[in-house]
Amino acid sequence: MSAPTPLPDNSHLATVLVHGGGLRSQHLETSEAVYMTSGYVYGSAEEAESAFANDGQRYVYSRYANPTVSMFEERLRLIEGAEVCRATASGMAAVFAALASVVKTGDRLVASRALFGSCLHIVKNILPRYGVETETVDGRDLEAWRRALSKPTKLVFCETPSNPTLELVDLEAVAKLTHDAGGLLVVDNVFATPLLQRPLRLGADLVVYSATKHIDGQGRSLGGAVLGSRKFVTDHLAPFLRHTGPSISPFNAWLLVKGLETLPLRVQQHCRNAAEVAAFLEKHPKVMRTLYPGLESHPQYQLARRQMTGSGNLVAFITGGGKAGAFRFQNALRIVKISNNLGDAKSLITHPATTTHQKLSPEEKSTLGIDEALVRLSVGLEDSADLIEDLDRALAAV
Repeated sequence: MSAPTPLPDNSHLATVLVHGGGLRSQHLETSEAVYMTSGYVYGSAEEAESAFANDGQRYVYSRYANPTVSMFEERLRLIEGAEVCRATASGMAAVFAALASVVKTGDRLVASRALFGSCLHIVKNILPRYGVETETVDGRDLEAWRRALSKPTKLVFCETPSNPTLELVDLEAVAKLTHDAGGLLVVDNVFATPLLQRPLRLGADLVVYSATKHIDGQGRSLGGAVLGSRKFVTDHLAPFLRHTGPSISPFNAWLLVKGLETLPLRVQQHCRNAAEVAAFLEKHPKVMRTLYPGLESHPQYQLARRQMTGSGNLVAFITGGGKAGAFRFQNALRIVKISNNLGDAKSLITHPATTTHQKLSPEEKSTLGIDEALVRLSVGLEDSADLIEDLDRALAAV
């Protein structure tokens, strides 16, 4: 296998997304190859001994590393500007690895309370079983962060914009507070994508992704990624992944490599469509409230403009009629599909209170602003006029 041809140092993002990290075999294929192999062979017993003695110098087992996975990791690393990227089988595998590889009994973790349901479960239920002290705060409230981080803390975890109510966290401010408390800041950047927000540049130590979302972008593949410093990966993440085994399939990694090639084009259109849809919903008489970082009515609009280069494709809004009205609305849609996924080429809608955040108590839902009439819309790549017509027709059922 040939080493990747270095791109010129001044290569623009779109070029990196097409060519970055490529590895060609002796056949010199144009499209990246899929190395569907679990293991690798050696020319001699001595070569095998050397391979294991010099761990990481060559491929020995696809649970540890694989050429196709390496291409995905390197391409995403170049986009994010991280020292190292490690891929995982899913976004939740990435989140859990980033957190569990660091904390131990007696350590302290602080997280924003507005998290995806599974992330919140890890913070509130799984890690405490192992003696990790956890605390959640209102991620929008810097005073709440200051109070929580007034004592030593090992990790801070947040997602911004948050799922599903699109709350933002001031990453520069929270990064400083985290480092003053002796901790590392981990940011779930899935809603913003690596194109619209760069947490590492804002002071974060680690970034995690569900690559299942925009990076694949076509509903085909699960995948995740953790990006950070070489020291963190060497000391914490690599041993955790190696011995617990949340490895991504080479075929899934290949799909994600191909997804990265078109990511800028898709994200640009996603954002354009979402802005038009959000503006329509904000003025609709059957919509009580519209949440979208690109609207001036969003309570953190100025923060969004400061730390994001685009507003993304997620729109949350509250219809009339409570849960029954939200259900009637969803059931009346013809183009937009009901699904708990997001970042897809197809527009997808879900009712968080009964799907992604169903397991939360009524009190927790209320605290997070997850109203019974709230729906989360992932705006796709269809013609925006068709989407608006579909939404308008369905809102008539409310």
